[in-house]
Amino acid sequence: MGCGRVGSTLAKDFQALGHSVAVIDRDREAFRRLGADFNGLTVAGMGFDRDTLLGAGIQRADAFAAVSNGDNSNILAARVARETYGVASVVARIYDPARAEIYQRLGIPTVATVLWTTDQIMRRLLPQGSRSEWQDASGKVHLAEIPFHRKWYGKPVSLIEQHTDARVAFVTRLGEGLIPDEHTVLQEGDAIHVIVKDENLSSTEASLALPPSGEQR
Repeated sequence: MGCGRVGSTLAKDFQALGHSVAVIDRDREAFRRLGADFNGLTVAGMGFDRDTLLGAGIQRADAFAAVSNGDNSNILAARVARETYGVASVVARIYDPARAEIYQRLGIPTVATVLWTTDQIMRRLLPQGSRSEWQDASGKVHLAEIPFHRKWYGKPVSLIEQHTDARVAFVTRLGEGLIPDEHTVLQEGDAIHVIVKDENLSSTEASLALPPSGEQR
């Protein structure tokens, strides 16, 4: 639901992957964003209206994305898709961070656009800090790439978890991701990506900016 820049891009990407796609928007002119190569279904109407949803084939849908420019419309449509028609995978885009947290607690997966965007901009304006790559709708849990002191090279990844309140999700090495185990040792050029609570992000950055305990600078 929603054929703006995000909705039209999603529709074209899913079609390119071989999926059948239906797009709902109140404005028929919005469908022009889909381009001449789009062969899915387009339905003009309100995305939370049952007749509109049925016309788009909601009863056969495996997934539903509510990405219009209205928070209320997105949440209402997402709830109808999930609760009335039993769509297994549902997600709603939410601009208001406070609402995003509430709906996430209600079990409605949300993408909190404002929180994610502001976090990404801040991390790029503060290059010495961590770079957040994902956060939950409440903004309380981050997946972040955090720079670390060169003295960590040659140390086991598990040592990071002993020195911080973070959990290492994966390591990027030579352009490829790897999931570390107890034998994984950090090498020069590695980038580490950790799961950490927002309240512990600063302390984790500070710990990794220093050598491991007992090491000389």
